[in-house]
Amino acid sequence: MKIDLRSDTVTKPTPGMIDAMASAPLGDDVYAEDPTVNALQTRLATLFGKENALFFPTGTMANQAAIKLHTQPGEQLICDKYAHVYNYEGGGVSFNSGVSCKLIDGQRGMVNAQQVKAAINPPDFYHSPLTTLVALENTTNKGGGACWDFQDIQNIHKVCKDHNLGLHLDGARLWNALEVKNETPKQYGEIFDTLSVCLSKGLGCPIGSVLIGDSAIMEKAIRIRKMMGGGMRQVGVLAAAGLYALDHHRERLSEDHQKAKAIGQVLQVASYVAKLEPIETNIVIFELASHVEADKFIRDLEAKDILISDMGGGKLRMVTHLDYSSKMHQKLLKVLETVS
Repeated sequence: MKIDLRSDTVTKPTPGMIDAMASAPLGDDVYAEDPTVNALQTRLATLFGKENALFFPTGTMANQAAIKLHTQPGEQLICDKYAHVYNYEGGGVSFNSGVSCKLIDGQRGMVNAQQVKAAINPPDFYHSPLTTLVALENTTNKGGGACWDFQDIQNIHKVCKDHNLGLHLDGARLWNALEVKNETPKQYGEIFDTLSVCLSKGLGCPIGSVLIGDSAIMEKAIRIRKMMGGGMRQVGVLAAAGLYALDHHRERLSEDHQKAKAIGQVLQVASYVAKLEPIETNIVIFELASHVEADKFIRDLEAKDILISDMGGGKLRMVTHLDYSSKMHQKLLKVLETVS
């Protein structure tokens, strides 16, 4: 029994999801004639109270398209130093959009309105890049699945409006945050100009993210997706998985969160752990004590059929998910209690 906790992207489609994919009505999405992807896009736009939504094969492509919608080459976006758009999207901000990032040293991937305001370049000072976009991430990946306080987001939204800046949300794991904070998608739709949500993280789909926004900002989104190689044909076979996941996999996210917290309780008292990040959702990030070699620790777990991620900088990560069963959970806890 292999226990793969490297990410919540390692899940396989459930039998019900496979059935939904196999029976989905299909068409050519390049002609906007795939009824299933159209249904998914309409559903998510409505869910967030926005006018438009567009299916993308990856979250990175969705985020990069959003950045291109909001900016022009030579401009600058503001984000936390932990932001996915900066750390894990292959330098796409500069390559795709010709835009630079001003990084803020926030807390666990989250910043405040005062920091954002201070990071805005004076618009009439032509020596510095023109600030045009703020990008937030909820939950924060490198921050250990941390959830934003919604008031902080509202405060940042006001700063953006006051300074005519766009506001984008990388909501790859927003579904997890919504479950923990008991918030609604419409709350986020009211605040953000664009949002990307992932279907393969947490919800168990094999592929897919969706970019959501109103018609004015989304007008060129399909052209940008095409430029990035994202034009797809009978994509309803993938969109059907997303529709199924929205119906069947959102409410169970609390199970992942409970298991992550149980893992944290074991790690909190383990002699081999120097630091454990607070656990709010399905991500567990910890640092090993100085006498423990990370490579050896990972290899020892792998020998017991347990896979985890090395995030670098001395940080290790586990992510609970749909395919992480109760039986796997009990085995992992026993191993973590006995490993040295």
